[in-house]
Amino acid sequence: MPPRQKTQKGELRRVGVELEMNGLTLDALAQLAAQFLGCEVEQTSRYERTLTGDAAGPWIVELDFRLLKKLGREKRQKDDLGDDLKTSAEEVLKWLTDNLVPHELVSPPLPLNRLHEVDALIAHLRNAGAKGTGDRMTNAFGMQFNPEVPDTEAETICAYLKAFICLYDWLLQRANINMTRRLTSYVDPFPSVYVRQVINQAYWPEMPQLISDYLRDNPTRNRALDMLPLFKHIDEARVLSVTGDALIKSRPTFHYRLPDCLIDQPGWGLHLAWADWLEVERLAGDAPRLAACCDAYRQHLDSGLSRLLTDWAEQVDKNWLGAQA
Repeated sequence: MPPRQKTQKGELRRVGVELEMNGLTLDALAQLAAQFLGCEVEQTSRYERTLTGDAAGPWIVELDFRLLKKLGREKRQKDDLGDDLKTSAEEVLKWLTDNLVPHELVSPPLPLNRLHEVDALIAHLRNAGAKGTGDRMTNAFGMQFNPEVPDTEAETICAYLKAFICLYDWLLQRANINMTRRLTSYVDPFPSVYVRQVINQAYWPEMPQLISDYLRDNPTRNRALDMLPLFKHIDEARVLSVTGDALIKSRPTFHYRLPDCLIDQPGWGLHLAWADWLEVERLAGDAPRLAACCDAYRQHLDSGLSRLLTDWAEQVDKNWLGAQA
């Protein structure tokens, strides 16, 4: 559990989880997940299923391809030449992308005390034949999770950004990201100019400035820690003035996108990446340690050529993790 387990309202924080995989048909994945969760399957479209009956909200099973999902929502008439042509084109597109585009299982926001269920569900799907990033070179599949923020104060969010930036090299090393995902730019690091600004000891801006600075250097979802959903939740107009990306969903969460989905590997589960994320939570909540870590990281970045001979991830592992503080 993180140091801050509850929101400002006194409710247990929640976490949404997204898993990309193949090896199972869309319907098989939906049925297996529904069976495990005690849910019912509803066909939302040709490429989307909704699992209903969970107290936390609906689960979604879908093909992770925006165009096909859009086509799959269209109703077509048989023996209509135009609709027949669209159906044929859709089937060809589906065939071409069948081994490249993953199926995605998306949870509702789950209370922290239910996260162990996700690991059990992962094992259930693994045993049924689900495949992840390591199954083939083209599987650039990820696991993303969305921890609810403890509050939306600028100081709190800035502390999380500082902590994540300080620990990024260590997190990246721990995640051992698949080369295909690295090449696709799904999880780019923050630019160096932004890193240096945020770890500065004097950098504790008010919320409008915090969001504007982020948007200036990161007007994209392709970051290992995507802050756009949170900032859109806080100040939608400010975010929309810079990026109109329709895929940015407004929600009061951090969007952590770094880990691969290795669902087919025995022993792999949410608990591994979650344990690493908890180091961000602990560092963000420990002001003296966070300040010292930012200073050490700044000195590392300013060390010139000697920086090439030192491993910041190793320094993090030795000196800056919560268990060693």
